[in-house]
Amino acid sequence: MARSGYQWKFYRVGGLDQVSLDTAEDLKHLGELDQKLWVALSCPVKNLEIDTRTLELLDTDKDGRVRATEVIAAVDWADRRLKDLAELIPGNPELKLSAISEATPEGKALAGAARQVLGNLGKPDAEVVTPEDVRDTSHVFDGTTFNGDGVVPAEAAGSDAETRQVILDAMACAGSEMDRSKRPGIDQKRLDAFFADLSSFAEFFKKGQTPEVQALGAATPAAYQAVEAVRAKVDDFFTRGRLAAYDARGTFLLNRSDAEFAALAAKDLAQAGAELAAFPLARVEAGGPLPLGRGVNPAFAAPLAALAREALAPAFGAAPASLTSEMWEALKAKLAPYAAWQGEKKGGSVEKLGMARVEALLAGPGKQRVEALIAKDKALEPEALAIADVVRMVHYHRDLHTLLRNFVSFADFYAPKKQAIFQAGTLYLDARSCDLCVRVDDPAAHAVLGTLSRMYIAYCDCRRPSGEAMKVAACFTQGDSDFLMVGRNGIFYDRRGRDWDATIVRIVDNPISIRQAFLAPYKKFLRAIEEQVAKYAAAREKESEARLAAVAAGTVDSATAAKPVARTEPVDIGKMVGIIAALGVGAGAIGTLFGGLVSGFLGLQPWWAKIVAVFGAVMAISGPSMLIAWLKLRQRTLGPVLDANGWAVNGRVKVNIPLGTTLTHRAILPSGATRLLNDPYEDKEGRLRRRLVYLFVVVVVVALVLARHYRVWPFRAL
Repeated sequence: MARSGYQWKFYRVGGLDQVSLDTAEDLKHLGELDQKLWVALSCPVKNLEIDTRTLELLDTDKDGRVRATEVIAAVDWADRRLKDLAELIPGNPELKLSAISEATPEGKALAGAARQVLGNLGKPDAEVVTPEDVRDTSHVFDGTTFNGDGVVPAEAAGSDAETRQVILDAMACAGSEMDRSKRPGIDQKRLDAFFADLSSFAEFFKKGQTPEVQALGAATPAAYQAVEAVRAKVDDFFTRGRLAAYDARGTFLLNRSDAEFAALAAKDLAQAGAELAAFPLARVEAGGPLPLGRGVNPAFAAPLAALAREALAPAFGAAPASLTSEMWEALKAKLAPYAAWQGEKKGGSVEKLGMARVEALLAGPGKQRVEALIAKDKALEPEALAIADVVRMVHYHRDLHTLLRNFVSFADFYAPKKQAIFQAGTLYLDARSCDLCVRVDDPAAHAVLGTLSRMYIAYCDCRRPSGEAMKVAACFTQGDSDFLMVGRNGIFYDRRGRDWDATIVRIVDNPISIRQAFLAPYKKFLRAIEEQVAKYAAAREKESEARLAAVAAGTVDSATAAKPVARTEPVDIGKMVGIIAALGVGAGAIGTLFGGLVSGFLGLQPWWAKIVAVFGAVMAISGPSMLIAWLKLRQRTLGPVLDANGWAVNGRVKVNIPLGTTLTHRAILPSGATRLLNDPYEDKEGRLRRRLVYLFVVVVVVALVLARHYRVWPFRAL
């Protein structure tokens, strides 16, 4: 026994020692219980008859399994929030607010959140909260301004229009976060980023107001934009001109070929913007200027006009009719400091506000006011976060103790009137009901481990008219398997009482009962006789058909050829006598043997020796089969069935013969029922034949005994 400072109570059931978890102190000290004494150490979060939401809340690392450490943590978590852990033991779906401890910070926040949930549901005076109340908590914060998430919408500013505008400006430039009330707002991170951009942009703007940067004065920004709009195409035009000056042979090709113009002319030029824009700005001449009016590519007429108006006129005093390469390079040189300054731009997200608004925001108290609103909202964070704790506590209050009775121990599995959380329902098939049915995803994969359970498992596909489908592994632990086969149909009732059509699709064959093993040799013997009789009858039928076919063929041949019918061979009397003699010897030998057995049996003394002899004969026949079945039945265990589903079963959960009879029930008449035996469809002739056979056997036995006693043939020589 593992050492522990707490005095644990164990009870033995089904050959397994299990811990009792019936008091608050038992739960409080659960972390001290040696995990070697736990029946299970982990379980999956699906395919169990317990609210999946509860298992998901327990699965804190979200790996799809609930582990022992997570169960202990859940009990400790509840202990810090409840006045008494005994509240968990009844498994009540109604959590009383009075059961929550407000002496701890966690409990106080939980109680406040529970009241907020009930208030949102229009039940501010309710004293209990249920799983139905927390089924959907997404609307708890609807309409709230301060809800503990650190995000404040513009409405949080109330009547303060200036602060409200600061929030709107911040959201417009730095983006927004969705508040728990489902309204866009600003949080501290975005507020800091917004004011950082304001400062960066103000510094950047100040640096760009020098004469070197503003080379064209107030016209510099517009000039820069006009130049940037056509920079690539103008550079391309002058490069082409320099190339034509280098070698006049390229002039024709640099202006595009006739074929390209023909292809363009065949199109709707109003819709051929991209193709037209690919042509040069104007006709390329060796070292020629770029015209700014007539003779330019129509796709760039407007940008070139803007270049002349916004850039060339301020730079050279008047807008020229054409642009030379030298003028273009001089213009770019004048705007180079401005271009370099633009390349260093910071805080561009707030540029759209304008410098006046930027300076006003930096100089005003807006940031401090919004931060005060965020702090006010954050102060409610513990209570807001406790909304999730309300969901957790309500589910733990209802389901945690049930899980403990199916995890730390298997108390519900062994309880006569309860079912474990892994029992999916009851299968009715072959005049039996199986309560040990486990949901599975893949019967083939499950059967690999399921075979090790030493149980007879029938895997069934279950379907409902609505199209729902599932698979179950049904363990037959009583009766026999004579009429269990792939393809048989039954009805499966799930834990909610819904009925499913069930069909056996796979079987793991193992002994079901000692009774089945006792009768197995006799059934095999009878089946062997039936098979031999069937083979003999089939052979005789085949021979008969062959004779008839031969006779028919001979008749046709005789009629066709008019041949005389052959005479039959005479009967060989000697051969017949030999056959009869051989049959007599065989019958005599069998009679001698049987008579010897009967004589020896009747000669046994005292009387109980005859009973021992009969018992010995029966055991000689059925004993080996019963011994093998008994050994396998002793090894039946639930562990592999659950392990194949993702459990980590720690204890040896044996399914012995008495337990097996409670998991599978045979059809029996109800207590006090009456039965009328006058079956109108009974095979009375068959019953009479059976009685005559029994009578014949008795007469033969008596005759053999008398023949033995009076030394009548075939016992004269004895």
